[in-house]
Amino acid sequence: MSINEKRLVESVLFSASKPVSINEIKEATGLTPSKIKKTIAELIEDYNVKRKNEISMEVIKAGDKFAMQVKKKYIDQSVMISKPEIEGNLLKTLTLIAFHQPIKQSNLRRMIGTKAYEQVDELASRKLIYTKKHGTTEMLTTTKLFPEYFGINSTKPEEIRDFLIKKIAGKTDDIEQI
Repeated sequence: MSINEKRLVESVLFSASKPVSINEIKEATGLTPSKIKKTIAELIEDYNVKRKNEISMEVIKAGDKFAMQVKKKYIDQSVMISKPEIEGNLLKTLTLIAFHQPIKQSNLRRMIGTKAYEQVDELASRKLIYTKKHGTTEMLTTTKLFPEYFGINSTKPEEIRDFLIKKIAGKTDDIEQI
């Protein structure tokens, strides 16, 4: 594998605003899926093993897609610069849905008020949640895009819940240190 092929795949991962599939990398680069898989394995080795203490980036697998992202220990500094694409209250609603899924929209409304209806519509339009008719209400769950968007390596609700608990616990530890 040439250095140029490796840098080509690296540049696709770096410039993508979301995790990308092998097929999307193939479309962007013209490389074969087997070369792409081998290159990603090399990039993971470079970023996550060989140079892990030298750089602030990592290559991760999110579901069946891959992304280059800032390492967790550097997130707080980089978030100050980059604005999240999902507004704060909408993100809180999405987190509640992810944590409690499957959750009835009527229960979500009890938690956050009538803004739940508008926010559910917005999240569904962004394809981050599914809504399914359930009697007189809707049943809400996250889509496959949710873990990809947030770099979670699972689509299972219980593993997403564990991930969120760890994130919240980490934030609590940061607050206690202040």
